[in-house]
Amino acid sequence: MKLSLKEARRIALAAQGFGKPRLDGGTFQQGHLGRLLKRTGLLQIDSVSVLVRAHYMPLFSRLGSYPVGVLDEAAWGGKRTLFEYWAHEASLLPLDLHPLLRWRMARAAAGQGVYGRLGTIARERPDFVTATLAAIRDRGPLAASDFEGSKGNGSWWGWSDVKCALEYLFWAGMLTTRTRRGFERLYDLPERALPGKILNLPTPDEAGAHRELLALSARAHGIGTANDLRDYFRLDATDVKPRIAELVEEGTLLPVEVEGWKHQAYLHRDARRPRRIDAAALLSPFDPLVWERSRSERLFDFRYRLEIYTPVEKRQHGYYVLPFLLGDRLAARVDLKAERATGTLHVLAVHAEPHAPAHTAEALLAELRHMADWLLLERMSIADRGDLAPALRQAAASGLSGI
Repeated sequence: MKLSLKEARRIALAAQGFGKPRLDGGTFQQGHLGRLLKRTGLLQIDSVSVLVRAHYMPLFSRLGSYPVGVLDEAAWGGKRTLFEYWAHEASLLPLDLHPLLRWRMARAAAGQGVYGRLGTIARERPDFVTATLAAIRDRGPLAASDFEGSKGNGSWWGWSDVKCALEYLFWAGMLTTRTRRGFERLYDLPERALPGKILNLPTPDEAGAHRELLALSARAHGIGTANDLRDYFRLDATDVKPRIAELVEEGTLLPVEVEGWKHQAYLHRDARRPRRIDAAALLSPFDPLVWERSRSERLFDFRYRLEIYTPVEKRQHGYYVLPFLLGDRLAARVDLKAERATGTLHVLAVHAEPHAPAHTAEALLAELRHMADWLLLERMSIADRGDLAPALRQAAASGLSGI
């Protein structure tokens, strides 16, 4: 089967939940969250809060304005339906995926697949790790800052020994997140934080878990290369190759060729193939649609790099830049900041893509207004930076207060 690039784009967008009418806050229900998570499989967590935490954005991008407390309750409430673990980086996942990631927990317990210092502390200071686990067992949910000697040198790479021990235990499945205090994780025993019916589910063998995770990844992608499918749950290349062959043999994956792609692609057997996608959405840098940067280039001709750690003078597009999806293309990119003290959404820069349609500025302004309303920001400030800024400012001059 051969597919055009346009067909592949529409398949990928439909698989990620784009192209359907969006909701508003008054019609959002818990079921919408569950159905979306069945589609995406996970939500990536990230600490950057210059606009809004990354895990809140994919729901807004696909569903529109919704109460973020619904996601908080699902992730950390009394009747949780999600849990935190390492999937595509730190992630929120549906509870029924827990058994499919226990192989990763077992490998981590053996010191495999974890960050270097975590494996080192488990290997060289096992009594310290055991004492850290015992403290949580005896005292209840604790954050790293609740332990004496918990202060590192101030950077991620400067984690204290306590933090390293806690993260090793988290990665090994011996601890999980009970809740969060601000953004700080409070660790607890899985048997106290997660439903017993989930923990009692049988554990599949590694091959079976990898096969199921690849199938979930393929459904979330709609279409993708082997590397795309592997990356979604951060699977090892050596674990993936035989499982893909098995999924092809059983008919879950259909080998296809995509116009302009150098590598074999795979279409999920249930993937929708719409003839048109009508969408307008701002995307988090950590949205599943764009987090694999080479895939973004292949699908959308969109070279995207996060410039948070790039020196200011070398940034091309800005600090926290969101792609803007319009129709079935990424039409622009916008550097945004939410200043909650003044209730202002700052548009720090806005750049159009070469193929952006004539109405991009008007469509983007409508989406920015929608976002400002969702974030309870009453004002918007549009800086004169980027080639699309003049058109956006002109569109806004027709009546939006606070500019």
